[in-house]
Amino acid sequence: MAIHWFPGHMHKARKEMKEVLPLVDVIIEVIDARIPYSSENPMIAEMRGEKPCLKILNKADLADPAMTQRWLEYFSTRDNIAAMEMCAQETNRAAKLKDIIRSLCPQRADQHRPIHTMICGIPNVGKSTLINSLAGRMIAKTGNEPAITKGQQRINLGDGITLSDTPGILWPKVENPKSSYRLAVTGAIRETAMDYDDVAFFGMEYLLETYPSALAERYGFDPQGMVEIDAIEALGRRRGCLRGGKQVDLNRACKLFLTELREGRLGPVTLESPEMMANELVEVETLKAIKEAEREARKAEKMKGKRKS
Repeated sequence: MAIHWFPGHMHKARKEMKEVLPLVDVIIEVIDARIPYSSENPMIAEMRGEKPCLKILNKADLADPAMTQRWLEYFSTRDNIAAMEMCAQETNRAAKLKDIIRSLCPQRADQHRPIHTMICGIPNVGKSTLINSLAGRMIAKTGNEPAITKGQQRINLGDGITLSDTPGILWPKVENPKSSYRLAVTGAIRETAMDYDDVAFFGMEYLLETYPSALAERYGFDPQGMVEIDAIEALGRRRGCLRGGKQVDLNRACKLFLTELREGRLGPVTLESPEMMANELVEVETLKAIKEAEREARKAEKMKGKRKS
C-alpha cells in the first residue's frame, strides 16, 4: 500500500522548519514506540545534519516493554542521538527530558545560555499532549486524529529551554510499503487516505504471528492455524459485526479491530523490531535497484528505437 497524504500545510511546515533550523540547538523528534523506525521522518534526518537529536519513544504504555528496550539500545548506538521512552501524560519525566536536552548541549548549559529546541514528529504521535506536559499548562491543541496542529508556535519551557512547536508532518513518499501499513495501523494518517480492510488484514497477520495470545485473551478464540480473514471473521461474530443472513460485516469488524489495537485494548504491542527493519531495508534497496535497472532498460530501448527511425 502506498500512502499519498501530504496536504498543503505539511509542505508549508517543512519550509518553515528549514527556516527555523539554523537557530535550533537540539531537535526533539517524537516517534511512536510501537513503530520507532517507521515513525521516524527521513526529512528530519536530512534537514538536521549534525545537530543533536533527542528521540522520544512516545506512547510507550501501548508498546511491548521488552521491544522498547531493544529500540532504546539501538538508538544509543547512533551518533549524536539520545533516546528515552515516555507516555505523554507522565509529567514527572519532564525534568529528565530537560536534563537530556542540556547534556546534548553541554557548552550552552555550562555557560547558562538559552537552549533553543524544536519538536517535531508525524501526525497523531502525541506531540501536543507531550508539549502540554512539559510546559505544565494547556498550550498545544490536542486530539485523537492526525493533523491537529497547523502552524508553528514558540514556547518557554523554563530552566533556560525554549521550544519551537511544529505541525505533525509525514513525507511525500514512504519507500517501505510495510512502513506505510504500520503508519496506517497506528493512526498516523487520515481515514480517507487508507483502506480499512487492507490495513486491518496487515495488522491481524502480524498479531497472529507475533502476539497470538493477545488475540485469544481479547476475543476468546484460538488463533492457532488461522489466517487473517479467519481471525477477522471470528472477532466479527463474537462482537456482533453482522449484516443480513448473519454474515460478518468485514468492514465493521476491521474498524473495530483497528480501533481496539490503537487504544491498547489488546495489550502492549510493538509492530517492528530493529532486526526486521534491517531486513526490510535490504529488500527496499534491492527493489529500488531492480526498478532503476528496468527504467534504464526502457530508456535504452527507446533510444535504440529513435536511432533506427
